[in-house]
Amino acid sequence: MSIREYTLSEIAEKIRNKEISCETVVKECLEQCKQFADYNAFITLFEEQSIAVAKAYDEMLDADYVVGPLHGVPIVLKDNIYLKGSRTTGGSKILGDFIPGYDATVAARLKSAGAIILGKTNMHEFAYGGTTENIHYGIAHNPWDFKRNPAGSSGGTGASVAARCAFGGLGTDTGGSIRLPASVNNLVGLRPTIGRVSNYGIIPLAYSEDTCGPITRTVEDCALMLNVMAGHDYHDKNSSKVETEDYTKDLNRGIFGLRIGIIKDYCTQHNQPDVEVRYDEAIQKFKEMGAVVREVELPDLDLLISAQTVVDAVEPAAYHLDWMRNQPEDYGEDVRLELEMSMMFGGTQYVQSLAYRSLLKSAIEDVFKDVDVIVTPTLPYTAPEIGKPVIDLPGGFSQDALAAIWHYTAIASITGKPALSVPAGFDSAGLPVGITIMGDSFAESLLFRVGYAYQNETEFFKKAPKIANIDNLM
Repeated sequence: MSIREYTLSEIAEKIRNKEISCETVVKECLEQCKQFADYNAFITLFEEQSIAVAKAYDEMLDADYVVGPLHGVPIVLKDNIYLKGSRTTGGSKILGDFIPGYDATVAARLKSAGAIILGKTNMHEFAYGGTTENIHYGIAHNPWDFKRNPAGSSGGTGASVAARCAFGGLGTDTGGSIRLPASVNNLVGLRPTIGRVSNYGIIPLAYSEDTCGPITRTVEDCALMLNVMAGHDYHDKNSSKVETEDYTKDLNRGIFGLRIGIIKDYCTQHNQPDVEVRYDEAIQKFKEMGAVVREVELPDLDLLISAQTVVDAVEPAAYHLDWMRNQPEDYGEDVRLELEMSMMFGGTQYVQSLAYRSLLKSAIEDVFKDVDVIVTPTLPYTAPEIGKPVIDLPGGFSQDALAAIWHYTAIASITGKPALSVPAGFDSAGLPVGITIMGDSFAESLLFRVGYAYQNETEFFKKAPKIANIDNLM
């Protein structure tokens, strides 16, 4: 069994038990990063630094000193997360030479837990898109199919973790940018409750919806990373003071008797046929495992995409105003056009969208009095081909890719609720399908419990992509 086939939890234990050295693990992961180079998953790779840290951590282990629960485990960071002394571009030309003088809180906490950061991953420019088709640093490719994108905006993290370049990584999620790469790369991805994880030292997109979370191969790995990342941070005024917990403690409790909600009619609108089948199979599996499945209703979901569009336009436009005035030519065309259109929204539309957010949040909190979690598909479709801005859906229905992306993910984004995407099988072309488990605020442990039970019943997470020889694809 290759070292890289172990999960994050397994490799962390083997390192602590001195069954394998940190240096050996890091070098094997770096070799895979090089083999995966043509997929453009990375913006910066820290080869010499990672090996030096690994050697130091091995010396610590020789002295029976363990830094933390992730001692020696190679991970990756999306390139909008500050790393002291290392270039942090946000996937942009504008910040191409930006070197922060401090670590983002999430990076600092992972380093304090012993994680070794192999590199900074490719992303959609300024996190403003869902494909990671980045003109500045190269179009990122999906490890399951080179001709398809790995979703975004955290596509480089998703692709590199799926390709076994690292054992886990961080993404950021505004409208779905953790859950989307998780879904199309056969991974687990968590959007935490707003405020659960600090945003300090992370380049913003839409401040009221931004959050940072882990992308891993298993639910247990995801919970372990959240254990390290979560908690109040005085640097971030929006950081919650709600106490954290051990997010692994309930993993083995099972789901017998838990109430699972499915949104009446909404989860069967315009899904690709194979996505529909995988979703139906997942709901049936939950029933077989002893869960109680109930239909629930959320009002006015026909307004969801409009509200998400406005919030995810006005807030980025405010952040980018000076750059758009002074150096618009430095943006990629797609992001520049999005920002130009964003600046056309008025205050009335923004206030109306915030009012809708309040109504939907209240409605979903009422629903969570009757069910424990809500389960939806993560995406209505599997990974689209690179360069395809419109998604073809059943019934002759076509939809702009961004609107199609948000059909399910925007529910958690608008309301600030936590959501966990887990692997749910594959379509007829062998492309991954994901489902999302959503809960009430700070219910991450419950989401992990449900996801862990489903994961172990289905074992879809065990299947890895076969990285193609690029020469045969060009």
